[in-house]
Amino acid sequence: MSRHFVAILMGSDSDLPVLESTMEVLRRLEVPFEAKITSAHRTPAATHSYVKDADARGCAVFICAAGLAAHLAGAVAGLTLKPVIGVPLDAGPLQGMDSLFSTVQMPGGIPVATVAVGKAGAKNAGYLAAQILSLLDPALAERVRAERQANADAVIAKDAELQTRLAGG
Repeated sequence: MSRHFVAILMGSDSDLPVLESTMEVLRRLEVPFEAKITSAHRTPAATHSYVKDADARGCAVFICAAGLAAHLAGAVAGLTLKPVIGVPLDAGPLQGMDSLFSTVQMPGGIPVATVAVGKAGAKNAGYLAAQILSLLDPALAERVRAERQANADAVIAKDAELQTRLAGG
């Protein structure tokens, strides 16, 4: 049986700086991934071929990021039964609103789990993919839980520091 991985697809190389946060989360949680630049409109045959190949090789979750028309996630969702997470990018004159609507408005039966616009969404896409994979991987579930706890501990520590400063100490 092949090892499960996450496929990160982006419509353009200009999307890479945003998707670095997805990759950072997956690396930290030790989730294998691969990344590819492919377009629903400019390279539809290559997109189709990659999705079918990745599916066959054990891809468990697809993360797709695109701006403007943002059809990449929807096109991928139409090609696979695996979960697809759409990351709308804050590009163009509408600052990502068009991408958000394109990504979230899917016809019934072809879902795309849509996260926030931009870098926060890209980061959450990594976490969501890890949570999906952790359903059948207790070690990964523990790494996700530990990361959440570390984030909570950091907030608690910052509040304690603020309270000390406000008390004049």
